[in-house]
Amino acid sequence: MSGPFYSLLPTLRPMKTIGILGGMSSESSIEYERIINKAVRERLGGVHSADLLIRSYDFAEIESLQEAGNWDAAGQLLAGDAARLEEAGADVIVLATNTMHKVARQIEDAIRIPFLHIADATADAVKAEGIEAIALLGTRYTMEQDFYRGRLTAHGLEVIVPGAGDRTFINDVIFNELVQGRIVEESKQRYLQIIERLHERGAEGVIAGCTEIELLVTPDDVDLPYFPTARIHALAAVEFALE
Repeated sequence: MSGPFYSLLPTLRPMKTIGILGGMSSESSIEYERIINKAVRERLGGVHSADLLIRSYDFAEIESLQEAGNWDAAGQLLAGDAARLEEAGADVIVLATNTMHKVARQIEDAIRIPFLHIADATADAVKAEGIEAIALLGTRYTMEQDFYRGRLTAHGLEVIVPGAGDRTFINDVIFNELVQGRIVEESKQRYLQIIERLHERGAEGVIAGCTEIELLVTPDDVDLPYFPTARIHALAAVEFALE
């Protein structure tokens, strides 16, 4: 494209374009967009909002791949769409979910632009508070597998996860309630009890390592330093876009 209008575009763009892989679930994607747009407006003022390109999935399709353990197919799907977001003009890719960072390497290999890893942004926030031992809540994949825990320990953090029964409960609430937009007070109280047990085991803070958990438990509910990963990740994307 050429012409006088397009020659002005670089001077009219106050920010880079953020490409979002979302819909995993739609509840968390809505939070990402809300946080990003609010932060951009606060930083730039006026009627500014974020420059976004979004690929939002039917989460039922993604969840079925998770349940079947078909991570390679899931990775190929997300990697292909990340490349398409890059082709459409994205300057950075953000994967709006913790669990699907299991396929982060496939996404990174498919693109030339930066990929902002949620665990890196979270680890930076935890270390900035001087915390060394951190509790991790999330889906069973996030709590039990090394793709996420290992990323945190590589940053020098000690990661403490709930016991087996508590992990099952946390996972079931995520998939049976939170991703469906259901907020149940009894589930919240059980989560808070789990966090207290983790504190007794030495956790100095807690990571809400599933973006939907932030819909159930807020920083005001917890006496420990609380790290809501969706917010941390979304704000990291804003920093990149406006730097």
